[in-house]
Amino acid sequence: MKLPRRRFLGLSACAAAVAALSHDARAQSYPTRPVRFVHGFAAGGSGDIAARFIAQWLSDRLGQQLVVENRTGAGGNIAVEAVVRAPPDGYTLLQLNVANTINTALYEKLSFNLLTDIVPVASFMRVPNVMEVTPSLPVKTVPEFIAYAKANPGKVSYASSGVGSSLHMSGELFKAMAKIDMLHVPYRGIGAGGLSDLMTGVVHVAFDNLPSSIELIRSGKVRALAVTTTARSELMPELPTVAEFLPGYEASAWFGVGAPRGTPAEIVEKVNQALNAAFADPNTRARIAELGGTPLPGSPADFGRMIAEEVAKWSRVVELSGTKIKAE
Repeated sequence: MKLPRRRFLGLSACAAAVAALSHDARAQSYPTRPVRFVHGFAAGGSGDIAARFIAQWLSDRLGQQLVVENRTGAGGNIAVEAVVRAPPDGYTLLQLNVANTINTALYEKLSFNLLTDIVPVASFMRVPNVMEVTPSLPVKTVPEFIAYAKANPGKVSYASSGVGSSLHMSGELFKAMAKIDMLHVPYRGIGAGGLSDLMTGVVHVAFDNLPSSIELIRSGKVRALAVTTTARSELMPELPTVAEFLPGYEASAWFGVGAPRGTPAEIVEKVNQALNAAFADPNTRARIAELGGTPLPGSPADFGRMIAEEVAKWSRVVELSGTKIKAE
């Protein structure tokens, strides 16, 4: 049966209105059951701490439990794959971090495209790395370190938490911008031998997340030269930034939330608003400061632009380093 054009258009408009109301109702009632919050870090590390911090706030705000799920392996790629394959219904979320953006260039072949298969939901916080040296090294400033490294080419070594890690790439970025030659010494986690060897002088320098090194710095077991963010850290405001000596240098850990492609925009917006509300809470801001971080408020679009910029930046650094890993 052929419908008159006016009636057809009216039915189409009604269908669109019903769909819109359905989407609105779904967003208003979401979530009605627990939500998986997947991340690629081992339990107890800085990434796990950040994930549980985010999960607790969103659980309280949304009225349903966010269940943190550690899916370690392949530098965080296994966690991303798990979320990419999940139904796009808002009940599986991903903690995004700087390692995900490094991996886009680091791994020769991935089963997903971070920029198209994951929807940015909300950024949360940024945590500086700290450039720190063994106390026996005769340098106290970044310029002195650069001069020492140039006078001893290939003899200065730096520790990281593994090949392709954000700490490794922080060192590679520094090498490239300072035009120095340093030997990379990867460890199975910076705390699994890396910091001990830094304290005793087996390696000379590291670019570590500030929270995990702060007590070593305060006790004099390692010497901090600078933080790697563009602004000084409130946790240790006496430390300069690397960028004060190498303009344009920036390397940091950051954390946010993503979702599978196709997740309804209304749900994305609801989670974004819930997470942004954390920044008005004095206790949350104090906890972020305790972790050495700064808040990263913004819209999903803001977070998307940030991720794209990080992918472009770290792709250049990975290329300069010549580092590649075959995806399993």
